[in-house]
Amino acid sequence: MPNSEGTGVQTRRTYHQQLDSIKADLVKMAAMVTEGIPRATQVLLDHDLGGAQAIIDGDDPLDALALETEEQSYAVFALQQPMASDLRGLITGVRMVSEIERSGDLVVNIAKGARRIYGTEYTPRLRGLINRMGDEAARLFRLSIDAFVDGDAAMAAALDDLDDRLDELHQDYIAEIFEAANEGAFDVQVAVQLALIGRYYERIGDHAVNIGERVRYMVTGWLPEQTGAAREAVRNARLGEETAAADAAPADEPTPSPGADEG
Repeated sequence: MPNSEGTGVQTRRTYHQQLDSIKADLVKMAAMVTEGIPRATQVLLDHDLGGAQAIIDGDDPLDALALETEEQSYAVFALQQPMASDLRGLITGVRMVSEIERSGDLVVNIAKGARRIYGTEYTPRLRGLINRMGDEAARLFRLSIDAFVDGDAAMAAALDDLDDRLDELHQDYIAEIFEAANEGAFDVQVAVQLALIGRYYERIGDHAVNIGERVRYMVTGWLPEQTGAAREAVRNARLGEETAAADAAPADEPTPSPGADEG
């Protein structure tokens, strides 16, 4: 007879190996994005058409790994029926696949933007701001994945505040684009492309914050949507109380019409 206890242990071991594999793939995907951000920044600043094409071509392996990781997660959902923290970890992983893959697309968009404005001369301040936005976006993304690997809810929660720095740099960057364009440094089409590139960096930071929110859910069970849902519940309760009070209030006495008592 087969040893049912041994079979159960082996099934459990396989289950945890699958979870570890999904986590490793998420970290690998995130590393591809984190390494791609400074590469895209350098391609942009150096007018490197070959490097831009390499970044664009390099997005296919990331997309393939994202699809594989998502399918593997769904298979574990279907076959293993995870509970409690394992379930939250898998849900987090599926959400993170999307955040990471979209961040990779934004890196590609930076490279494509570099091709569209090939040969543009940047002002020294613009070059500095591009460098700093790239550094900040890469730092935020790296911290979000560190929080995931370490299960660090405090770091995950801090990402929203840390993202303020990238938002400030983005605002300075847009102001510099307007100033440089007004001084004739480049035309309107180039200014639009530069503005879009700045938006790509800013969105990478937003995805890092989203990953942080998912990590908080994985560790604590808290969801960002719960804050808004709680406010809505309070509003609905208050509205219900006001409606009940209005229904319970006595009706106003009718106001006699002039001359109603006259015979």
